[in-house]
Amino acid sequence: MSFDDSPHYKFDNKERGMKRIFCFTLLILAAAMTGCDSSDKGENAGDSNANPQAAGTGENAVAPTVAYVTNGIASFWDIAEAGAQQAGKDLGVDVQVHMPVDGVQDQKRILEDLITQQVDGVAVSPIDSDNQLDLLNLVAEATTLITHDSDAANSNRELYIGMSNYDAGWMCGELIEEATKDVAGQVSIMIFVGRLEQVNARQRRQGLIDYLMKRKKDDQRYDEPGEVISNDRYSILGTRTDDFDANKCKSYVEDTLTAYPDITCMVGLFAYNPPQILEALTSADKLNEVHVIGFDEDAQTLQAIVDGTCYGTVVQNPYQYGYQSVKVLTEHARGTKDISELDDFIDIPARKIMKNNVQEFWDELKKLTGEADAAE
Repeated sequence: MSFDDSPHYKFDNKERGMKRIFCFTLLILAAAMTGCDSSDKGENAGDSNANPQAAGTGENAVAPTVAYVTNGIASFWDIAEAGAQQAGKDLGVDVQVHMPVDGVQDQKRILEDLITQQVDGVAVSPIDSDNQLDLLNLVAEATTLITHDSDAANSNRELYIGMSNYDAGWMCGELIEEATKDVAGQVSIMIFVGRLEQVNARQRRQGLIDYLMKRKKDDQRYDEPGEVISNDRYSILGTRTDDFDANKCKSYVEDTLTAYPDITCMVGLFAYNPPQILEALTSADKLNEVHVIGFDEDAQTLQAIVDGTCYGTVVQNPYQYGYQSVKVLTEHARGTKDISELDDFIDIPARKIMKNNVQEFWDELKKLTGEADAAE
């Protein structure tokens, strides 16, 4: 699927409760107590005091202001930001992009600040959805809330834009099987990921495990980390979480090489993980001895696929995550398409990138993010 292909919208006439007006007062007071700081990376120009009541479609109407909130800082989110900003240009809407630097507390501050601004809509990738339900529901009371990349299905969000992370993990398992098909004996694997509190991370990992363990699909299953998971062919030694710290990820790879010098395969489930795996393997002079499987489309990962030092990666479509999030929120704010007419899941499928299609994919990505124009 091309990056600029629109997802298939499904219709499910949901009824949402009326937004409670008095929550603005409560949340403004709450946010005032925690304080505000607008210095987070990725915040873009726009009217921070936009009035959602003025976001109409008349000649003198003020442009809506919508916010796109990520779960951290990574090259993946730079691509999503490009999509969100392009949608802002195409649709004539002010877009704020916020990338939390310090995890869940920073994301909490950003969301509270957006409530006080009374923006017309918020798209967020929750860091820890199970423990953020109260905050997410407060945002949903104050404005239109959707999720992207990682869902919070138990919250009052309107819909989720993304993919099935479980199915994407299943695809990652397929890549591992393909990459190691000529390996004799049992294949040993270590998984690296930012954090398992995020729904997307848990589901990716589980899809990978279930495929390799030859189980029936079940996206509700969850193998707790801490024990080796194995069958006659594959042994998943463990899962290393680094809290979005690239240096920590690299050190975990180094520790793994020390503990398991004959390890067969390493897998990185977040965009920055594969480059750190590759750097550590290069330093240890094991770059072509350990099979590497990635996730997402970091430039180092794509170059490694070109070079043959990474077998493949499962990519999402972060550009469309950003674009479609802004589009859905803008159309709802202007009254041109009621969000309740859409299904609660807008599917933008993942796909596998290997040596046979990496260059075409990369060239298209560069065009969308403006890198191709900058290079000319």
